[in-house]
Amino acid sequence: MSWQPRASLTVIRERARVYRQIRAFFNTRGFLEVDTPLLMPTTSTEVNIASIEVTHGLRPLYLQTSPEYAMKRLLAAGCGSIFQICHAFRQGESGRLHNIEFSLLEWYRVGYDYHRLMQEIELLITTLSLHRCSFSYVSYRQLFARSMQLDIDRVSVGELRRRCADAVPGADCVELDRDQCLDLLLAAVIAPSMQDYLFVYDYPLSQAALARANPNDSSVAERFELFHNGIELANGFSELTDAVQQRARFEKDIQARRERGLPELDIDERLLGALESGIEDCAGVALGLDRLLMVLLGLDSIEEALTFRD
Repeated sequence: MSWQPRASLTVIRERARVYRQIRAFFNTRGFLEVDTPLLMPTTSTEVNIASIEVTHGLRPLYLQTSPEYAMKRLLAAGCGSIFQICHAFRQGESGRLHNIEFSLLEWYRVGYDYHRLMQEIELLITTLSLHRCSFSYVSYRQLFARSMQLDIDRVSVGELRRRCADAVPGADCVELDRDQCLDLLLAAVIAPSMQDYLFVYDYPLSQAALARANPNDSSVAERFELFHNGIELANGFSELTDAVQQRARFEKDIQARRERGLPELDIDERLLGALESGIEDCAGVALGLDRLLMVLLGLDSIEEALTFRD
């Protein structure tokens, strides 16, 4: 059994450089660095996220899948624009691009919407890369139309399932819903052909549990993801600050979990209380630091970016 770190000293030193520059970037822009617990009494209700439960006395605790809920409570408390470098955890995630424990940079910019936040991400990544980077933008609708000649507003679920079966031979696509089909096609067909840094924005509202609806098109949310050569690096959006709408989305998640036979989870009432008290308009994003290191150093797998992977 080896005691050696998994990552090389070059990677370990590069991570340290990136963290120093991240802190300098946000400190010079008036952000407050914050710290929130890894263990929380509630967790994400989203059906596609599996939390890790930790036994503690008579009540369950969960390793955070993201610091989002706690950071929004800090926004409601008046902290202003904030950022955090932390670890997060998701059950069952393992592979070339996944690990059960991973590093995140998450920040919330008061007064920004998702378009201005994308511009700030461009500046941050260019700063960390130490050279000029190429970024492009495409809406979610345009991406499917351009890459697969699919009109996602009109295509039937049956046709989407057929496309999925053709794209991933042997996959059981019979019971996939619309969003599951689109996720599969994006990952299996579209992402591998992406080049350089690409922002995909205006996701369907059904794929945005915590994002604000676009006021000009209520079928989409002000949400984006950033990819590099098909690798997802970041997920962000204009934040939903309406407690009533957020509760309705949580309840919809719980119903979906019930229908799929997944564990039922409690709604985070403290987050809803924070939203009820009032949060300034803002945009937030989570950026995967292990994957970003893969990109910056040309690594083939997330395993090479992790200091230890036992």
